[in-house]
Amino acid sequence: MDDLAPAPGAPVEHGESVEPRTPHRLHALKDKDTFVVADSYGDILGAGDGLFHNDTRILSRFRVLLGDKPPSLLSAAIAQDNVFFTFNGANQALPYPGGPMGPPGVLHLERKRFLWEERLYERITCTNYSRDVVLLPLSIEFGADFQDMFEVRGMTRARRGHMLPPVLDGRRVRFTYVGLDQIERASVVAFSDPPGRLTPGRADFMYSLAPEGRLELYLEIGSTEAPTPSRERFRDGAARARWDMRARRRHGARMRSSGRLFNEWLEKSRADLALLTTRMETGPYPYAGIPWFSTAFGRDAIITAWQILWFEPSLAKGVLTYLAAHQAEEISAFRDSAPGKIMHETRKGEMPALGEVPFGRYYGGVDTTPLFVALAGAYAERTGDMALIDDLWPALKAATAWMEHFGDTNGDGLIDYARGQESGLANQGWKDSQDSVFHADGRFPNGPIALVEVQGYAFAAYKAMARLAGQREDLVSQTRWSERAEHIRETVEDRFWMEDQQFYGIAIDGDGVLCRTRTSNPGHLLFCGLPSPERAAKVTEQLLSARFDSGWGVRTLATGEARYNPMSYHNGSVWPHDTAVCAMGLSRYGERDGVVNLTSGLFETAASFEMRLPELFCGFGRNAGEPPVNYPVACLPQAWAAGSVFMMLQACLGIGVNGAGGGVEIIDPRLPIGIDVLAVDGLRVGGEKVDLLFERIGGKIVVQARGHSLVPVRIC
Repeated sequence: MDDLAPAPGAPVEHGESVEPRTPHRLHALKDKDTFVVADSYGDILGAGDGLFHNDTRILSRFRVLLGDKPPSLLSAAIAQDNVFFTFNGANQALPYPGGPMGPPGVLHLERKRFLWEERLYERITCTNYSRDVVLLPLSIEFGADFQDMFEVRGMTRARRGHMLPPVLDGRRVRFTYVGLDQIERASVVAFSDPPGRLTPGRADFMYSLAPEGRLELYLEIGSTEAPTPSRERFRDGAARARWDMRARRRHGARMRSSGRLFNEWLEKSRADLALLTTRMETGPYPYAGIPWFSTAFGRDAIITAWQILWFEPSLAKGVLTYLAAHQAEEISAFRDSAPGKIMHETRKGEMPALGEVPFGRYYGGVDTTPLFVALAGAYAERTGDMALIDDLWPALKAATAWMEHFGDTNGDGLIDYARGQESGLANQGWKDSQDSVFHADGRFPNGPIALVEVQGYAFAAYKAMARLAGQREDLVSQTRWSERAEHIRETVEDRFWMEDQQFYGIAIDGDGVLCRTRTSNPGHLLFCGLPSPERAAKVTEQLLSARFDSGWGVRTLATGEARYNPMSYHNGSVWPHDTAVCAMGLSRYGERDGVVNLTSGLFETAASFEMRLPELFCGFGRNAGEPPVNYPVACLPQAWAAGSVFMMLQACLGIGVNGAGGGVEIIDPRLPIGIDVLAVDGLRVGGEKVDLLFERIGGKIVVQARGHSLVPVRIC
């Protein structure tokens, strides 16, 4: 476990090791527990890229060469629906056998790939646009190292399992690795045409292309054997993959605006959420992000589900059900678990299975448990689905009991954390890199540590439990949890508020001393509704100031603070989901103009990243005519980054939905800059649907509820 502070451009997140540097332009596809990350050529070179299945890299090298040279790059892109990756290239000079070099740029090479049923399908097409016959030597290099995801991320192991000799049969190569866990993992590379020469790491083909001639070569790569690749298999798999993606994107209300680029942002974000969402036995669940976190995380999924709860609550139902099914039942220092605690992360690779790392099922997130409870309360209010709450009630009570007992280690009424063993996370809030919590002079605090935003989540959780207990006519529990919520509110206002700075400190350390550092964390307090209106106004003013607002989004740490570094992972960078949560908090306290400006900043950031927000980007201030600065190893796509636009939009519109009978309430609505019309169609409220139209007329936003609906709509 590498527990050093992350260097700029190379973070240590979730307590793991420094991710390897990979090229900025990476392209990712995913299907269930399989994903592929490759460069713009479609190549895999064995850094942080590869084809991964169940947290194991089953393809670590994959290159296409024309005459032993890479093709020239013309274009590379992921389709808008995230199903296909397509590379377009041209040949460099090709050798004629026994003669001169042939001209470059006469052959067009296309690589088209997709994933379906956890297999990689690829079609290589080459077309001859010259007036002469061209002899084309085409080679494909490949290999499988079967590294666990944690190895790929930089961790070293004292020993590994062993590779079996590759098996070749003329059209395919099978690689097999037997891990120390005695599980056999395989990778099969198969071709539609038999290569002229096939070795354990390379396939060589020779084609003769007439003028305007065209060749098609099909490949499939997966962890199991399959029939020989063919045009028919490729087309059938492609059709099924595209149909499946369309079905996943149809859930929830639809949004469209008068802005073409804004619509592209909405659609790309929706496609990213569909790509990352995996069907579990318990329902849909959004994996956190590709490549490092393509697995179930608790915190990330809860926030993502909350971001889209207002127009698509089924994701929250799937998240709550899955997390309840994986709730901790025992005390384990290695896994940082205790009865009632909600899971932080789960992994399926060899190293977690052997206990080399604790992340097979790990509970080292101090905020996930109160967030779970708070989301359940928000879901019940949004949908009126008390049947699910009844099913979850034992899990909700156990989670609340964890907050009351295990979560508060020193009895002061605050939720705190300290890892059980050195292999766990040093910091266990959402900013979980090693250097993210510190005093004003830069010193790291002693544990246990009580983070300010976690108290906000706990406040919201107790309020939710009190409300739900009241609906269940459990007045004793309702009173107890209401009193708990009020105690936390009073304690936060008393111990975290910095009167001289008119802001909240980030944490209280194990010695009871406040870490007097200005971070974005208090924006999450606003999201939870904990601060008084007067203090919320002071926090709002600072979050919208140049110290926090980079022009692209809210920095995680204010400029001028100790350890501020705009290139760091958590100490001055901008995280879209963090900006969205802060914006929702500002909106809750009546701020609209600032939210509109923050939305504009994130929209323009998305435009610089091909309408896809990354996990994070650097926090440098905005300069005229210059784009935001990329963070080189950010996950892309990332679920809660993709969901950010929808929470930002909710904050702008001032819209709330109460499915228990309250209908839709819209307070002081605003539209994003440059958007004059926004339609929300098919917004489900209880058993009914309503269409909403927001339109800018004469400097005001006019709202119409359209269609024959029984849903009450209140506009303030």
